[in-house]
Amino acid sequence: MKQKLNPQDLPRFDDKLSYLYVEHAVVDQEEHAIAIWREDGTSLMPVAALGVLLLGPGTKITHQAVHTLAEAGCTVLWVGEYGVRCYAQGMGLARSARNLQRQAFLASHPVARLQVVVRMYCKRFQERIAPDITLQQLRGKEGIRVREAYARASRQYKIPWSGRSYQRDFWDAADPVNRALSCANSCLYGLVHAAIICGGYSPGLGFIHCGKQLSFVYDIADLYKEQFTIPTAFRMAAEATTDIETRVRRSCRDAFRSGKLTERILPDIADVLDISLDEQERCFEEYDEDEARPAQWWTPQQFSPLTPIGEILAAQLTGGRASCPPTHTHILAGGPSHDGADPF
Repeated sequence: MKQKLNPQDLPRFDDKLSYLYVEHAVVDQEEHAIAIWREDGTSLMPVAALGVLLLGPGTKITHQAVHTLAEAGCTVLWVGEYGVRCYAQGMGLARSARNLQRQAFLASHPVARLQVVVRMYCKRFQERIAPDITLQQLRGKEGIRVREAYARASRQYKIPWSGRSYQRDFWDAADPVNRALSCANSCLYGLVHAAIICGGYSPGLGFIHCGKQLSFVYDIADLYKEQFTIPTAFRMAAEATTDIETRVRRSCRDAFRSGKLTERILPDIADVLDISLDEQERCFEEYDEDEARPAQWWTPQQFSPLTPIGEILAAQLTGGRASCPPTHTHILAGGPSHDGADPF
């Protein structure tokens, strides 16, 4: 009988290879590895060291291969051609909902959410945000930053640039550099998506972006485009216009690895959400020994377990407090409220 992998013995997400994209192949299980069967041959990939597997068109995968990938903490994403769309996803290493609860709390409270937005923009601009600036002005400043990044890459690699333009339904109609950008960004989205799932967060609960199931992926990926995907796409377009998607995927993988991107994503998420790294790590440890351990019961943490339900509801509706003293001082388990913190 095959021995079950212990999550504590597996490489952490920041120790893993970034990603592997597979299309027109059959993926099967081979011990603690996967076998990738293609017309031109077979390859073996140790899954414990792989962060995310992107399955493109024409791919078949066995149940046992998915089981092996899940045990190793490798996120599986079913994507469209060139990785530009995500259709489905597997689970990451985290079995606790602690980080997801914190993310949901911050996304649901306007003041706390704005604080996260400000921290995200601070990371992008590498400077503090003046308290008298408006959100619309911040978005305008971000637009200028991105346009300047495109202009710098255009000058550096001597590639004409007339703006971001592509049609998802007519992929080949776009010029080479726009196709390269779309492909590079899809690789980045896949890696960020895997990190978010691995960390126990939701890809759909965004802060700057909202309304789409990948909103948080876009929020975090935008922290890295200027350093990784924009220069990589322009460099690949400058080298040649043939087979550009394959070359971009390989170049992105090398850039992500040399730039230690997998080591940065989860700490950056913890930073923008104001979560300590120790607290973030608890999401990996709570259910490691026993994944089937029952979940905890929910109770309103501002109130004693002896407080009547009617008194709790009345206190919430009137903005007051129940007569029984609270048993906890924090609004959310695992972290303080940000209502009184200075976002700047």
